[in-house]
Amino acid sequence: MNNWLNKIAITKIPKVGPVTARQLISYCGSLDAVFNENKKALAKIPGVGEKLAADILSRTYFKKAEKELRFIEKQEIQPLFFLDSNYPYRLKSLYDAPLLLYYKGSTDLNKPRSVAVIGTRKPTPMGAAICEELVEGLKAYNVVIISGLAYGIDVIAHKKCLDLEIETIGVLGHGLGQVYPAAHKSVARRMLVKGGLLTEFSSDRGPDPGHFPMRNRIVAGMCDALIVVETARKGGSMITARFANEYSKDVFAVPGRIKDSHLKGCNHLIKSHQAALIESAADVGYIMRWEEAELFDKKELLYASLNNREMQLVKLLEQSENITIDELTIGLNYSSSEVASILLNLEFKGLVKSLPGKRFLLIH
Repeated sequence: MNNWLNKIAITKIPKVGPVTARQLISYCGSLDAVFNENKKALAKIPGVGEKLAADILSRTYFKKAEKELRFIEKQEIQPLFFLDSNYPYRLKSLYDAPLLLYYKGSTDLNKPRSVAVIGTRKPTPMGAAICEELVEGLKAYNVVIISGLAYGIDVIAHKKCLDLEIETIGVLGHGLGQVYPAAHKSVARRMLVKGGLLTEFSSDRGPDPGHFPMRNRIVAGMCDALIVVETARKGGSMITARFANEYSKDVFAVPGRIKDSHLKGCNHLIKSHQAALIESAADVGYIMRWEEAELFDKKELLYASLNNREMQLVKLLEQSENITIDELTIGLNYSSSEVASILLNLEFKGLVKSLPGKRFLLIH
């Protein structure tokens, strides 16, 4: 992992965030060139100046980088640099995406379908139940579910995922040297087996208040769809929803009672067209067109598994909206018992539906 030292080091330079770091790498031509550039050239880069150029060339931050490298090697943490092929592709196009991520877990961060489930830290019993129902319903779409491992809706979603063996990723507002809140340590350990923990913060960074909006932008960036279950008009969930809209993600919200102030956030998102109203996971699947794609793939596989006689019968059914068994027998030149047997097999496969009057319909 020696080649990781410079990648970690650039994140340790004071006042160098993801945007400035990209500027440095772009102007200098490569990451290694940043540390070998002369002060005058560095100072001319937009957003740098002489003071920051001097700080970059001082190399005093390399001691912190070396310490972090030892930590991730010992803890078997996977670092992900934004120029690397395994960096989450959903984040790569974001202007403020983290330069470096730290990941520990077993789940692929580039799964085809990803949903974030977020909400208040103090959910109502109804909100908690709705969250669990949504997670259960999302399992059919083969998604990885992302949240922030916080109290309330976040941890309810993670726990339900673990119970149902759904892969789940917790995005942290601190480094992997700890778990916050401490009450969620056991959940975090279980998530390493069926999911993972992801953060942009090095191991020495704690859960400072300013870290959580930064965490929220990663939650928003990592998902295809964001679901807000319960939230007040202001708070972390609203910040995450704003990021998701900025990143052109699909945002969904569960409506709340209009007189409950701690539920007004979801209603506002829906009313202001920042989120689509949903009542179930099926609504998400429909809007995301996942259900249609899934049914299409399933039908294609079923058609490929049909034998010649079954395909002949299917083609006859395609030519008529509904057809009698006698008409099928004549059209195929098979015995009525043979046709009845083929029809039964197709019904079992979910391709044919029987109608009154011994008529049959192809299910599209």
